[in-house]
Amino acid sequence: MKLPEIWFVTGSQSLYGEATLRQVAADSQEIAKALDHSAQIPLPVVYRPVLTTPEAIRTLCQEANSTPNCAGLILWMHTFSPAKMWIGGLTQLRKPFAHFHTQFHRDLPWATIDMDYMNLHQSAHGDREAGFLHTRLRLERKVVVGHWKDPETLNRLGAWSRSAHAWQDWQGARFVRFGDNMRQVAVTEGDKVSAEICFGFSVNGHGVGDLVQEVGAVEDTAVDTLVAEYEECYDIASELRRQGARHASLRDGARIELGLRSFLSAGNFKGFTTTFEDLHGLKQLPGLAVQRLMADGYGFGAEGDWKTAALVRAMKVIASDLPGGTSFMEDYTYHLDPQNHLVLGAHMLEICPSIATGRPSLQIHPLGIGGKEDPVRLVFDAPAGEALNATLIDLGNRFRLLVNEVEAVQPPEALPKLPVARAVWKCQPDFKTACAAWIQAGGAHHTGYSYAVKTENLEDFSAMAGIEFVVIDANTQARSFRESLRAGEVYYHFSKGFVA
Repeated sequence: MKLPEIWFVTGSQSLYGEATLRQVAADSQEIAKALDHSAQIPLPVVYRPVLTTPEAIRTLCQEANSTPNCAGLILWMHTFSPAKMWIGGLTQLRKPFAHFHTQFHRDLPWATIDMDYMNLHQSAHGDREAGFLHTRLRLERKVVVGHWKDPETLNRLGAWSRSAHAWQDWQGARFVRFGDNMRQVAVTEGDKVSAEICFGFSVNGHGVGDLVQEVGAVEDTAVDTLVAEYEECYDIASELRRQGARHASLRDGARIELGLRSFLSAGNFKGFTTTFEDLHGLKQLPGLAVQRLMADGYGFGAEGDWKTAALVRAMKVIASDLPGGTSFMEDYTYHLDPQNHLVLGAHMLEICPSIATGRPSLQIHPLGIGGKEDPVRLVFDAPAGEALNATLIDLGNRFRLLVNEVEAVQPPEALPKLPVARAVWKCQPDFKTACAAWIQAGGAHHTGYSYAVKTENLEDFSAMAGIEFVVIDANTQARSFRESLRAGEVYYHFSKGFVA
């Protein structure tokens, strides 16, 4: 994933003279350099010259719009920067921005402070002037408060920059559906035109025959090389090994992976969907191939679920350099012990090995749907730890991003007869409240599941997209949650106006 950059933009004015402006520029460069070198901010931070006129502000905003490698702006008012100067630029700006309310010096020099110092260090009211205009213009932004060396402050800027990276990655992104939606299913459907208008990515279908053609063109030598890679990476079932009775099935799985990779690369796709109802010409439902492609950063949704494919890609970008892993997931079945409610998450085949604990096992087992040969797949358990499930749903008049924070746990017992990758978790705040809230909010059964992505990342991401964000966490209460959903219906009805 190519790393875009964040622009550090400082506002001031000419009232204080050239000497003050030189100091403002020097201070701003030092802060930008510190942010750029901070391990908590994963994207390069680039200093831009101090802005003091409406013309310069407008030019910079237009430049940001036309620079694909600019993922967003951090705005800071070192001194008092009259906000009317910013109207022309901010009303044109199409990139996300964070408003950084900081100050160059952490501590006041109580014994020597004078009016020159006061005039130079005016963020305390310069940023309030800026904040008023941002609110007056109804601009979505993240406000981060604190000294620029404070680790907590840097973490919040870092979280926002990760979301800005994912948002930039969506602009012009392409997702492919092999076949259509699973028949008669509602939640995986949606308005792809509205999605492209809202999110910037396109979703288009290809017949599975196009994929079959790529699979058929794969050379045997390439299959040999990939099978050798499998042997290095996984514990392979004896029947799939060379000379094993089912080794041909492993080679078929490898051929599907190579054909799928070739197709996605040639089309510059960032994610894809499959469906077991449209496999004509494929020997297996892609399982191992999907798992490995997700591990490399591709988004995926099963049964034609393009919204989840796009969301998983965004979550992969947010967490690209973080430990923990991110996967397509499904709430599959429940353990309803009143003293220990648990959710078993899995899917037919397609769980990403980035969330595996230990070395995955490469196995082959029958699949009761799809009408094809037995597919190969990676089998593993996911680790214990804090995680979340997120789903992107189309409510007709708007999109909603719904998150449930969970606590993953080790399975209470071994699962020797369950031949798929799986995760087990406890819902926050508790099983009954979380499931009821999820269902009332219209949450899908497909999700993006992650140990690395945090609620703050997805909240920032939703703000950039201008969509509704709903969270189910340890503080969720059933009555107030329902009321917040009702309030959201009213807000989004009027905030978006009427569509012809």
